[in-house]
This record gives sequence, C-alpha cells and structure tokens, in this order.
Amino acid sequence: MRIPLSWLREYTQLPADATAEDLMADLVKVGLEEEAVHRPSDSIRGPIVVGQVLSAVKEPQSNGKTINWCQVRVVPEGQEQTLTGKGIDPSGVQGIVCGAHNFVPGDKVVVTLPGATLPGDFHIAARKTYGHVSAGMIASVRELGIGDDHDGILVLSRIGLDPEVGTDALELLGLTDEAAEINVTPDRAYCFSIRGIAREYSHATGTDFTDPAELVTAPQTLEGGYSVVLDDQAPIYGVPGCDRFVARTVRGVDPTRPTPEWMASRLRLAGVRSISLPVDISNYVMFELGQPTHCYDLDTLTGPITVRRAAPGEKITTLDDKVRALDPEDLLITDESGPIGIAGVMGGAATECSDSTVNVLIEAAHFDTVSIARSRRRHKLPSEASKRFERGVDWNIAGVAAQRVVDLLVQYGGGIADEAGTDVGTAPAPVRIELPAGFASSRIGMEFSDELITRALGDLGADVERAGEDFVVTPPSWRNDLETKEDLSEEIARLVGYDKIPSTLPTAPPGRGFTRRQQQRRRVVQALADAGLTEVLAYPFATKAENETFGVPEEGAPRAAVKLANPLSEERGWLRTSLLPGLLETARRNHGRGFRDLALYEAGLVFLPGDGPLGTAVIPPLGVRPADEVLDSLYNGLPEQPLHVAGVFTGKDMPEAPGSAPRAWDWADALDYARLAADALGVELVVAQGSHQAFHPGRTAQLSLRSGETVGYAGELHPKLLAGLDLPARSVAFELDADALFEAAADVVVARHLSTFPVATQDVALIVDAALPADAVLGALREGAGELLEDVHLFDVYTGKGIDEGKKSLAFGLRFRADDRTLTADEASEARAAAVALAAERFGAVQRG
Repeated sequence: MRIPLSWLREYTQLPADATAEDLMADLVKVGLEEEAVHRPSDSIRGPIVVGQVLSAVKEPQSNGKTINWCQVRVVPEGQEQTLTGKGIDPSGVQGIVCGAHNFVPGDKVVVTLPGATLPGDFHIAARKTYGHVSAGMIASVRELGIGDDHDGILVLSRIGLDPEVGTDALELLGLTDEAAEINVTPDRAYCFSIRGIAREYSHATGTDFTDPAELVTAPQTLEGGYSVVLDDQAPIYGVPGCDRFVARTVRGVDPTRPTPEWMASRLRLAGVRSISLPVDISNYVMFELGQPTHCYDLDTLTGPITVRRAAPGEKITTLDDKVRALDPEDLLITDESGPIGIAGVMGGAATECSDSTVNVLIEAAHFDTVSIARSRRRHKLPSEASKRFERGVDWNIAGVAAQRVVDLLVQYGGGIADEAGTDVGTAPAPVRIELPAGFASSRIGMEFSDELITRALGDLGADVERAGEDFVVTPPSWRNDLETKEDLSEEIARLVGYDKIPSTLPTAPPGRGFTRRQQQRRRVVQALADAGLTEVLAYPFATKAENETFGVPEEGAPRAAVKLANPLSEERGWLRTSLLPGLLETARRNHGRGFRDLALYEAGLVFLPGDGPLGTAVIPPLGVRPADEVLDSLYNGLPEQPLHVAGVFTGKDMPEAPGSAPRAWDWADALDYARLAADALGVELVVAQGSHQAFHPGRTAQLSLRSGETVGYAGELHPKLLAGLDLPARSVAFELDADALFEAAADVVVARHLSTFPVATQDVALIVDAALPADAVLGALREGAGELLEDVHLFDVYTGKGIDEGKKSLAFGLRFRADDRTLTADEASEARAAAVALAAERFGAVQRG
C-alpha cells in the first residue's frame, strides 16, 4: 500500500516537515512493515516553471519536419527574472524550439529551464538546434514522468489549471509530494486505505484522527433507485456471495472533463494511472475509504441488476477486452442482457463508461471473501478491488463510499445526483468476543489494567462491555480479522506497544554436552572437511533403479525400499538406500555448469525397511502425550535409518597451475578417504578385494571391521554408470555405514606414548600369490613383529621379470622403537625375522633376495 503524505495529512496530525521515512518509522510501531519510498523529486528537479507561449513561428525543415520557434514568458510580466545561470534569459522570456503542435500562443505550459533534470537523468541545457539556441524545453506528461502521452505537450488549461506564470510546476503537479509504501498482511485489509492508515498512525503516535467516512453526509435510507436483486442460489460454505448492494445514480455527467490535478497526482503516487474522470474518482474513493466501487454507463443497462452465480457455458467480455469462460462458482453482476461484471474482480466492457456517457450508475457492494478470491485466481485477474474484497471490506462503508463518488461526480463532472437510490442486503450479525479478566496479561506476559484494556480496545473502535470481572467485546465492522480472545490480546499488546513488553528469557537447563554419537559424527565430517572435501546435502529421494544399483552389491539382488505415498516426482518416488545417487547427481549438475574437479562428501540417513509393515493405523490426537503402546507402534512402523557417509571424486586433485602437476583421482584416493573417516573414530578398516555392481570390476575394495562385518566399499565407479551420467571416466567413490563404525569405536581413545629413543628401520620384500590382499600380509607382519614394531606400511608392489607367473612382490617398510632403550640392529632384525616367519607360515610368503 502506497500512502501519499499530502493525502494522509488531511486526516491526521502528520507534521508538515515529516518525510516518508518518518511515517514508516511510526507505522512500524503498530506492526506495519516498511517497503519503499516513492519520491518523484528524486528523479526530477527544477527549475521547472509555468510558462505562457507568447508566439510560435512555424519553420519547415529540410528533413520534412516542421518546428515551432517559440517565445515563452516564464516570469510574470513586469517582474525581473531571479534565476541565474547559463541559458536563463534575464528578460524572463525564453526562446525555445518545440516540435509539438498541440498548442497556440496564449497557452500556459510547463517549461523546463536550463539546469533542470527530468526522469531518466535527462539534463536540460541551452543548445543550438534548427538554427536557433533553444534555452529550455516545453514538456509533455511523459517527459515529466506523470503519464504516457507523448503526442503533444502538456497544456495546463486542458487539465483544469490556470496558474500564474512563473509558478513552480513541480509543486503545482504534485511532484514535490512523496509516498511511503508499507507491507499489509492479509489479516489487516482495512490498512489498504488512507482511512485505515490514518487510524493506525493515530494509534502509533497518540495524535487525533479524523475519520474521512464521517465527513461524508450519506442518507440513512435509500429507496426508489435502480432495481437490484440478490439471488445467490449456490453460496460457498453457506455464505451468500453478496450481502449488500448500494446503487446511486448521477445524471448529466461530462466524462471528458479533466481529472483534478491534485487527485491525479495522488493516484499516481498511490501507483494508479489516471484514466478518465469517472474511473479516477472511483479509484480515489477506493484508496481513501477502502471500499471498491464501480461506475456503469446507465444507458447501456437493460432491466434490473441481479447478483447471481454463473450459469453453465456463460461468457463475458471484461474491461480488458478479453472473452472469459465463466465457472458456476463465479459470482456475477448481471442485467437482462447477461453478465456485465465479475463481482469484485472486473467489470464488463459492454457497460463501461466512455466519453459519450451521460448518466452514471454507481455500485458499492459487499462480497464474500472466498468467492472473490476464487474468481480472481481462476481468471488470473489481480486488481486493486479484488485485493481488498478477498481480504475483507467494511460492510458499513458501502453507502458512504457511494455517496463520496456521487459528490465528486457532481463537483467535478457537472452531474446532478438522483435523490432516490438502492440499498439491499442484510447486515451480518455482530461478533461478540468474551475476554476473561487476566487472559491478556497471562497471554502476553505483562500486566494490563482494566482501564488500559478498555482504553486500548476503545481506541481500536471496539465496543467494550463488562460482564462481572470479564469483558465482552464487539469489534468494529472494519476489523473482520478479530474473532477470538487471542486476537484481542494481540491487539492490546500492539496498541500498548511491543517495546513495553518485558523480555524474559527462559532459564536454560544444565547442559550435558554432545552425546557420544554426536561427537563421533562431528569428528567424521570435520575430518573430511579438513582434508579438503566439500560437504553437500542431496535430496533423500531416489529412483527404483538407483536403489537397486547402489543398494546391494550383487546385480539382480532385490533391494527393499520405502515408496513414498505422495512424492514430489513420480520418477524419484522412493527413499534412498545409498548416498551415492544423490552425490553423483550433484556432481553431474556441477559438471554441467563447468565445475569438473570435485571432491564431494555427504553424511546422511538412508532408509532400509525391515520385514514388518511400515506406518501405523493409529493417529494419536494433538495436545496430549500418546500412550507408550501408541508410541511403540509409531516407532515400529518406521524403517531403519542408519547414518552413512560417502564421497565422490571426479577430475583432478588440484587446479592446474605453474609449478604443479595435478593428478587424476584414482581408486586409492577413495580408499584413503574412507580410511580417514574411520581413523577419525579410531577404527581400523580391513581392506580386501571386493565386488559391487556400481563399481569397476577389479578396482573395488571391500571395507570391513576386524570382526568381519562389511561396512562399505571404495574404488572406481563402473564405466557404464559414469557414461550414463555423463561424468568423467575413472571417477571414484566410497560409502561407509557410519553407525557401524560408531559401534566399533572405543569409548575412549588413548593416545600412544611417544618414545624419546631413536627409531630403527628395516625393509622386507615378500613374494606371495598375486590374488592375496596386501592387507592380509601386512596384518601378519604386524602381529609377528611383536611390541617393538611401531609402524608397518606397504610401499611397493612388483610383478614382472624375476617374479613367477601368478606371483607378486610386496615391499614393506617396518619401523621399530623401544620405550626404554635404544634398539640394537640385532633386536630389530630379530623382530623382522619373526614377522616374516608368521607371514610365511600363514600365506607361504617367501622373502625376495
């Protein structure tokens, strides 16, 4: 809602020097949020004055155009020019070249003098053109930013103005005014009017407020006017679509008369362009009082007006010249010819006012909010009228609004109002709300005295009665949002002032820190992030094929999954059983946007249904704790949801740069990061050659605990899978069951004692079967070397010359150290020999010469 300040000042005590920012600062106190400031003077600056054309000599040009060489007086005759600057003539008469021809000598026009700035950052200066020095410009409404007409200049007499020469044109045209734009929430429809905003400003500042509705003298009863019938045979939810219809008639109107400039400028600031006098008056009253009205050309109506629902197959041509098929739910304004308007949304083209209109019928009605909202959405016809009707309009204001339109049409359109009129309908029963004593205080958290409650609700416009210690409140007719005692409590708090409500923070219960599982999860995700991986969160939805591919190692093995009853996408209608589909989809999207070197990871839940049924037939009620057996039933109906952690790597491990050679990710990287996640928990993974349908045959590691439980896989993804996703070949990934790692982790990780004695290192190369996993040999070496062994690692694998077919050479580095002495070479050699002996015993390992 845009609020022109000059308009608001008519009904409030807004200071003369107050700005739009000042107004918004006051309105925010009563819950109206600021949106923007609209200030025409920000884009248009003087000197811009009223001038009078003294002469206009037509001069044909070689390009076929005819220009006018004009002499324009911009200072009253007999007075001196007080403006100075390049291009300002001291005589007060400016020579100006003008290409428009819709004026004659003697006309008063708007002159932009050198030094002025027009919208679009267009600077005016004296310049030579068509053989003359043109010192200024005679402006059109488009150049001034107050309209779309660019066919000619603005002649002030044609908009009903006859100002003195030299008058400030910006002030004359309302361009020095400004508007504050606020956000109006759907429950406060009364704020879509100057009337409502003026009332709220008085609440915020404690100043007096003049209700514009009380300044209109409207008859108490209307009879003998145009016949109107309310005939809603299919009300929505039992509520009639129209429960009041006021019709007034004004005859002898001249619709071609100009809209008063003060009215047009206010409408422009409110965000509505000037169209014609009857339409502008109707819009003006809507913004002023909050009641939309509509003007019909009375002579185009046939028979009585009937408000009814649409019949099957009916159509209407609306004011935008579009033919619209009507729905039986649409509420219509009709006469004997058929529909003449979609009630509360848009009028029909057949009965609109035009330049030939003489007699005007004015409608001011009250419509059901649901009917209007549905019609507006159905026909995609948002309008200022429907915005108000679908939120709720004051039932009692219709007669006042109609009278206000009548008065303005008589005053500015030269019409004569009929004394007779129409007012049909039934007033809704008033809402009476019981407000128990002390309820507002307990609800808001501060003490409200009875006097304060009575005064606050009275200022709101409500009727407050006492029923013993309690209150009985009848909200005002413009507050259809007040229905419960909670609503009243919130209004009391708003009017008293949110800043006066004490801030009381609840005492936080003593904390016990993170749980063991929370600590473990944080260690894992932090370790991967510290290693340079980027965490992502993918959607937990997957296709059936993805679950079957990633969820089980063996191709063709069934994978039970949870099917969604109401999925966002029919294709992805299942909950995931693996994190890898989401990670690969994230990688694919990044590749599509040019990001190709990726190292992504995610820690999230997967969903693995068991053998029992999912869901429950018992839905516990709200507001009470369900019984234990009900809770057990709910929990038993949930699928198992273990936490997994997974990573995907594509492209290279670093960007290309001088002095560095990036390396493509390979299966060993996926294995290393899987081990890193386990190491963060102090869990050792057993690595063995594995097989998984989503991974490359022969480049897949099966990851297990020492107990033998498989907890994940790592390696290179299957080439066909990568080709189908348009991802680079040799992309790698890993996935681990984090919950299984948490269970295997020790409760306390004890740091190993650091010895201060020197280390003894020895290497050994063992020839073993080619199919034997290196990790198995490494485990035997560790076990056989005894307590002196500090570390053992594989540093080379060799096959080829000197190694028999079906064999391979594994080279290990062993590091020995004692806590209490410096080891001798013999002690280190003895420990190495014990390690080799155990490897030979278990796997037939032969030491390579």
